[in-house]
Amino acid sequence: MNKTIKHILILIIALIAINVISGTFYKRFDLTTDNRYTLSESATQIIEAIESPIRIDVFLKGEDFPSEFRRLQNETKQLLEEFAALNNNIVFKFINPLEDESTRERNIQQLTQRGLKPMQLSVQESGKSTQAVIFPYALASYNEQTVVIPLVKNKIGASQQELVNNSVQNLEYTFADGFSKLTNPKRRKIAILKGNKQLEDKYIANFVKKLGEYYYIAPFTLDSVASNPQSTLKDIKGFDLIISAKPTEAFTEEEKLVLDQYTMNGGKSLWLIDAVAMEKDSLYNATGTNYAVSRDLNLTDFFFKYGIRINPYMVSTLYSAPITLAMGEGSQSQFQHLKWPYSPLARSSSNHPIVNNLNLVKFDFANQIDTLKNNLDKTILLETAPLTKLEGTPKEVSLELVTQDQDPQTFDKGNQTLAVLLEGEFNSVYSNRVKPFKLEKNLNKSIPSKMIVIADGDVIKNDVTRNVPQELGFDRWTGQTYGNKEFLLNAVNYLLDDNGLINIRSKEIAVAFLNQEKITSEKTKWQLINILLPLILLAAFGLVFNYLRKKKYAS
Repeated sequence: MNKTIKHILILIIALIAINVISGTFYKRFDLTTDNRYTLSESATQIIEAIESPIRIDVFLKGEDFPSEFRRLQNETKQLLEEFAALNNNIVFKFINPLEDESTRERNIQQLTQRGLKPMQLSVQESGKSTQAVIFPYALASYNEQTVVIPLVKNKIGASQQELVNNSVQNLEYTFADGFSKLTNPKRRKIAILKGNKQLEDKYIANFVKKLGEYYYIAPFTLDSVASNPQSTLKDIKGFDLIISAKPTEAFTEEEKLVLDQYTMNGGKSLWLIDAVAMEKDSLYNATGTNYAVSRDLNLTDFFFKYGIRINPYMVSTLYSAPITLAMGEGSQSQFQHLKWPYSPLARSSSNHPIVNNLNLVKFDFANQIDTLKNNLDKTILLETAPLTKLEGTPKEVSLELVTQDQDPQTFDKGNQTLAVLLEGEFNSVYSNRVKPFKLEKNLNKSIPSKMIVIADGDVIKNDVTRNVPQELGFDRWTGQTYGNKEFLLNAVNYLLDDNGLINIRSKEIAVAFLNQEKITSEKTKWQLINILLPLILLAAFGLVFNYLRKKKYAS
């Protein structure tokens, strides 16, 4: 008896010791094959730096969710639990804003006014199709600031399962990005170049507003180069990045030297260049035609030295965004979405963090980029579909094209490069050349830097309706949202990133879904197997058991 009591006491002491040790040393184990619950180093740094509570309201809650979105709900909850385990200042709760019928309409109105647009879903269960409304967003609040965190990442042509898969892959990035905006003060400065007839402010307003959430933004005019180039160079070196959005006036040699030396000093740059002068708006006239001509910006040698060439060809492809035109006469006319080969939809075959898991990017009258051999690393960010042809200038462009059948045999030029990332040590455009003005300190080779060149200025151009800038990438006629804003934001973040946040986008997560059609078609079979088969086996076991029992005891 004493021995038994002794064993029980040892067991109790051992359990207490294990409990104390486990409470002292806390560790979570990620046993998933894709390490989906292992936070990236960048996200970990952001989370650990949070010093006061961030309160997160997640509106992804409801009883009538499709199974795919219940998966997104669970993945969001598990990710936030990982955040909270890392820093107890992360406080979250899930809210269903549509649960109470008496406040449903008021909640919808309030959330919509804050920019949280409801999403209509098709629910396919038990062979029936119904509609559900959800708000796939979270609101994160920190020190009297609040940011909207979108939980669904749209992609053109994606099914609900693909939509959720894309969204799950993007969850860690979108939350880390939101927390970073709340907790990290702005440090970097961006200059929007003026003076070469770039796009007016109203046409880049939506993207600049988005950039303003992360960086300081200021216009910068190169006009002073003519009178005081040295001072202009000194001023522009105070910016971490310059953006030139669709210049239409040629750059002088003095301006080019300033921009070249800016790069030599490690400055980053984003160029959106049109080598062909052609605007879609110019076609909306009595004849519906206009002529596309080459545009000389005096930048050919500039980019050639850096290892690329923007050719004055228009890219025409069968995989493109439609054009919306009024077809018919008078009151019988109707708006129709028609095939328009001059609006290429571009994507990437690369898994580079700028373009990983990115929606299609819409171009208008894009040009083709050739890459040349030099010491720089070049990454093709965006390219057309294979069914493409190149059209030289001058060329008449007419809206009559939408009524003509296109011969696929003529689209034989393959994938065409539309956006390129250059990284490394740049060689000066003006090395071994006579310089347009004397510099106090001239550099012929840069410190490591980065540059992105996009062969179309319209990629950054938002529509303007009644003098109000619209969302970049949104087509009000088709209701589609293209990936222009996300692509450009990723590009700027990559050029300026000092904490690796953009690299979270490279994380690949495989989300397994049930086949709803197969579930519906085989529902009865599996119900019979799960209900009847155990009963049949139990009855068979009982019969055999009774038979053997009678046989044993009968003798």
